[in-house]
Amino acid sequence: MIKENQKHFNRLHVVLDAFVIVAAYFIAWVIKFLFMDQEVGGLPFRTYAVAILPIVPVYLLLYYIFNLYTPKRVQGRRLEMWNIVKANTVGIALILGVLYLIKMMHFSRELLAIFYCVNILMETGLRNLIRYFLMSMRKKGYNLKHILLVGYSHAAEEYIDRIIANPQWGYKIRGILDDHIEAGTEYKGVKVLGRIANLTVILPQSRLDEIAITLGLNEYSRLEEIVALCEKSGVHTKFIPDYNRVIPTKPYTEDILGLPVINIRHVPLTNTYYAFLKRVMDIVGALVAIVIFSPVMLFSAIMIKLTSPGPLIFKQERVGLHNQPFMMYKFRSMEVQAPEKEKTRWTVKNDPRVTGFGKFMRKTSIDELPQFFNVLKGEMSLVGPRPERPFFVEKFKEEIPRYMIKHQVRPGITGWAQVNGYRGNTSIRKRIEYDLYYIENWTLGLDVKILFLTFFKGFVNKNAY
Repeated sequence: MIKENQKHFNRLHVVLDAFVIVAAYFIAWVIKFLFMDQEVGGLPFRTYAVAILPIVPVYLLLYYIFNLYTPKRVQGRRLEMWNIVKANTVGIALILGVLYLIKMMHFSRELLAIFYCVNILMETGLRNLIRYFLMSMRKKGYNLKHILLVGYSHAAEEYIDRIIANPQWGYKIRGILDDHIEAGTEYKGVKVLGRIANLTVILPQSRLDEIAITLGLNEYSRLEEIVALCEKSGVHTKFIPDYNRVIPTKPYTEDILGLPVINIRHVPLTNTYYAFLKRVMDIVGALVAIVIFSPVMLFSAIMIKLTSPGPLIFKQERVGLHNQPFMMYKFRSMEVQAPEKEKTRWTVKNDPRVTGFGKFMRKTSIDELPQFFNVLKGEMSLVGPRPERPFFVEKFKEEIPRYMIKHQVRPGITGWAQVNGYRGNTSIRKRIEYDLYYIENWTLGLDVKILFLTFFKGFVNKNAY
């Protein structure tokens, strides 16, 4: 069982981490003094060797503090790597602080910088190896976590769907208890075993790792009673709510004098500090992009003038942050048309309104380059949900649930939906799903990832007409 093996696994993990820290430190010493400098300098090897003795326990404690011994079912690769970086950054800061206090000026700072980089790479590599090893073991039926579901609901079905789709997680659902569904009923191979009251009989007989409460909304009045039953067994209990279509994956919870308050929508960019960081990145990024793409923009301007009559820049009203309208800039890729037609018509495949050079600009997203000036004005961001025309905003807000949430952040030149293929003539509902994921899970790292992916997936797109 997982509970019996987890302690042994964690101890082995600590030992492996200690080995990696020592190995990374001495690799850094070799790089510094055998490859970079032929002379060891003011301190002998023995001094550097002794220094590793306090470093190892301090780093292991930091790894614990930064949740690096959390089960890998819970922690994703990206979050785990970020925690490794944070733990190592704090570790190096502590070492430098101690060296300053004891006035050891001759201890090589370059060695510490090399150690910092090598240790992050080696720790990340070690954890990925462990992750792949565990995944292969779980696919073969080992290292499984046995779970019982209490309550048959839409949430229970979604939970089963995800576990079946991801065997590498190593979850095994033993069955479901429910008072309204007949025993023997199956959902994708998972059976209803009986009534909820059978918990008192099943728990002593079964060696379970977890109980997941998956009651339907209409049964929440029994939640306290069922939690008490589960906790009496001593088995770890978790709650999977049946209102995930209303509450997001990362709700923002407040504590008001002991009363928990769940905010329906958590938007990280409402934080002033995060908004400031994103704005700085937007300004710097837009200025750099304007300089880099200036030859492309100059060439496009010349070609537009040579190939069709009309203005160089096409301005169109879009809805932005807090539902405020603004004029979005594009290189003109169509013949000049009446404003009332332009406001309410989609561009379709082989649209006769698109000019010859306009097709090329649309396929390569060159027509979007003037939007860097919208970014400098503060109307748009480098990354965010794409803005829409007022006519379609009014239409979609009545047809698509949660559509208007996208206006809680600045619209972007590129976005999470676009790098996942949802641009042009694609599903608006799927686009909104990706936009909402971005809004609720925003980080600077996610913005950088989207900008990086845009170069490979976003510029040239088969759905851009």
